[in-house]
Amino acid sequence: MWLMYIPVVLQWVLLAIRYRSLSLPLIANPAISLSGMVGTSKSEIFEVAGDEARKWILPWMTYEVSDADVDTQTTDVLVALRSSGFDLPIVGKPELGCRGVGVKLLKSESELQDYLKSFPSGGGIQFQRLSDWHAEAGVFYVRHPGQDGGEITSIALKYMPYVVGDGVSTLAELVAQDPRAGELLHLYRNRHNDKWHEPVPEGEIFRLIFAASHSRGAVFRDANHLINEQLLKSLDRIFDDIPNINYGRLDVKFKDIESLQLGQDFEIIEINGGSAESINIWDRNAGLWDAITTLLRQYRTQFKLGHANRNQGYTTPGLLALYKAWRHESKLVKQYPQND
Repeated sequence: MWLMYIPVVLQWVLLAIRYRSLSLPLIANPAISLSGMVGTSKSEIFEVAGDEARKWILPWMTYEVSDADVDTQTTDVLVALRSSGFDLPIVGKPELGCRGVGVKLLKSESELQDYLKSFPSGGGIQFQRLSDWHAEAGVFYVRHPGQDGGEITSIALKYMPYVVGDGVSTLAELVAQDPRAGELLHLYRNRHNDKWHEPVPEGEIFRLIFAASHSRGAVFRDANHLINEQLLKSLDRIFDDIPNINYGRLDVKFKDIESLQLGQDFEIIEINGGSAESINIWDRNAGLWDAITTLLRQYRTQFKLGHANRNQGYTTPGLLALYKAWRHESKLVKQYPQND
């Protein structure tokens, strides 16, 4: 990964000289802090969305963990969930963080309680309704200021690894036998330690992860062939109602491929800002040069967006603000509970 970003850093310096600003990408999305590069809460983009855009976003609520008794906090969350119109099971996510860190599916009151107990005081949590659909994709969207429509620059499908029980082999043995999962034993052993040495019932599908992050073991496949006008029109309507968000990747759950291409039956679970990658670069068939050129194009785009926004009167924050936000987020991430 570090090798891919060497050309990005060099390009950043050259573009900073050209545009006379090192921090220009930090106003590519002026509606949110630091353009979503780092230190931006997951709910910040959702909060600037209007009523039309929110129809496409899975319902969510936020909660800040305190030093109060965990039983009291659990009750508070359950009451707030029900007043918001949804209930367990629920997805818990740290408000600050990336790559699926600290994301858990909470199926019971005891799991919710354990989640709150293991969360750092002062840390924010986004609770989000569990989607009825399992299929997931990352759709990258860019719209330049002043334009009526945008562009879908990439689509990648996400697959959650799983094993199928035979009634005899333990979970550890099934994972070890899988060509890909076997290379990530250290991830799955810690995550499923309580079931690691138990046989998996015959025919049972055992999902190894819940959060669809590549660093957690998810599999990404390039799906740029799915880009079409119907899906683009739907995204244009959504971003018409999310002002001053010009760049980012939508993580969506969807019913099926046909519906996604028609721009129908999908739900936004997250909108990632400035630091988001076009995740098709993690397809096993993508070459290193393909990944590098994609990243270079992304950051060139952010400089262009920042330049256009600067011309409209937006001012760039200093790099010190970026560093402080990174430090704050990094400190919290180290204290988050283990992922599902």
